[in-house]
Amino acid sequence: DYPSRPWVGVGVVVWLDDSVLLIQRGSTPRKGQWSIPGGMQQLGETLRDAGIREVREETGVTIAIDGLVDVVDAIIPDGDRIRTHYTLVDFYGHWISGEPVAGDDAAAVKWAPYNTLTDYGLWSETMRIIDASRKLRS
Repeated sequence: DYPSRPWVGVGVVVWLDDSVLLIQRGSTPRKGQWSIPGGMQQLGETLRDAGIREVREETGVTIAIDGLVDVVDAIIPDGDRIRTHYTLVDFYGHWISGEPVAGDDAAAVKWAPYNTLTDYGLWSETMRIIDASRKLRS
């Protein structure tokens, strides 16, 4: 909380046919909520490499990144101060191999058919990113 600079995070919408790989977050922010896999970029790591690594660490799945969806600034103010500021770079990609198994900071992981995503209480920005990635895949 109350950082001196924004933190760079990466997320990946991973597709297998018409299903999306979801993780249930095991830690803050948004602990217990369903989301796309992702995490923080490490020093010396490209964003694409960070996305591939984070998906593998959280789900055990190997993916390929197909393209950039969008960049989202998650800024939470606290009066005159900024409590948190994440710059989230969201990619989309596709499954290459592996069975999903919760790892790292994921409490659970699953393939969710696109037409069931409203059942998971996804953050509106996450759903917007998933929808945008679906259009980019076409």
